[in-house]
Amino acid sequence: MKQGPQSGSASSSGLKSLSEYKAPVFVVGSARSGTTLLYHTLLSSGAFAVYLTGPVVFDLLVPRFGDLSKLKNRSRLLPVWFQSYQYRLSGLDRNSIENKILTECHSNGDFLRIVMNEIALHQGVERWAVSDPDNLLHIPAIACDIRNALFLHMIRDGRDVALSMNREGWIRPFPWDRKRSLLVAALHWKWKVERGRRFGRQIMHRYLEIHFEDLVSRPTSTLGDIGRFIGHDLDYEQIQRASIGTLRKPNSTFRGADGTLTSSPVGRWKTHLTKSDIVQIESVIGPLLEDLGYPLEFPAAHTRDVSVKLMKTLYPPFFDFKEWLKAKTPLGRLVSTKRLRFNDEVPK
Repeated sequence: MKQGPQSGSASSSGLKSLSEYKAPVFVVGSARSGTTLLYHTLLSSGAFAVYLTGPVVFDLLVPRFGDLSKLKNRSRLLPVWFQSYQYRLSGLDRNSIENKILTECHSNGDFLRIVMNEIALHQGVERWAVSDPDNLLHIPAIACDIRNALFLHMIRDGRDVALSMNREGWIRPFPWDRKRSLLVAALHWKWKVERGRRFGRQIMHRYLEIHFEDLVSRPTSTLGDIGRFIGHDLDYEQIQRASIGTLRKPNSTFRGADGTLTSSPVGRWKTHLTKSDIVQIESVIGPLLEDLGYPLEFPAAHTRDVSVKLMKTLYPPFFDFKEWLKAKTPLGRLVSTKRLRFNDEVPK
């Protein structure tokens, strides 16, 4: 599970051989699990190209514009992409990158690889990483297209994730479950984590699970494990000195007016959830929590609420169905381009 990077063969697209670039790293996981923290930690090490946004290739561009191995789809995509924050933040020359994408891109992964390789080359580094949590749902496709890609699956206590997601209002429950949005968030965390772990088992030598709590409470040893897996020494002191992004300013939903954390990010659920909330959450995600090493607060307590049991049955296939509609049907063309952030200014 913790083997070093694997090099692939040269791409038939005319790109540089994969062996000329160190293995790219994909940080994946459920939303609010600390993926941004881990990503910015990697960037602060000085080993990776600094790109403080998500490329949103597999979860937005491909569903919206179609298979990027087809020239007509790339031609439709580029005028939109060149207006996006993602392009402006890249620092790349439009003419150069446009020519490469039109002539050398033969898969969805090629588009991402061309862009990120050029960013790394522009910054004078040999490696890149990306953090799009929803890339977790596309691990098989990414692993196939980018054969030396490594995956770091960030996992956090589902009770803390549900609390944070619910506070942000990120998960929309069925109308009749609006008062149970906390449980829907917990079920979404379970769906994401189980799917990521299932995909990870298919590529064990390229997949590593990291617990948010370990990165926060014992960063040096945790970074040592990650460094051995990705093949790079992650110097904690160097990372602290650089402190890129959320290492300097946490993106927690629990911040005061001055931006500082109002409570510890580990085990926050213990003081923010009621006993009833905890019992219900543990009733739907308890086995996975225990399998991941998170002790249950009320192991003997189980809700008798039939509607909670029904939610546990209905929501996972609903999440599957939504993802299938987005990835496999023309409805994917309706995916919002809001995350391309057309009006955002690039930081100076």
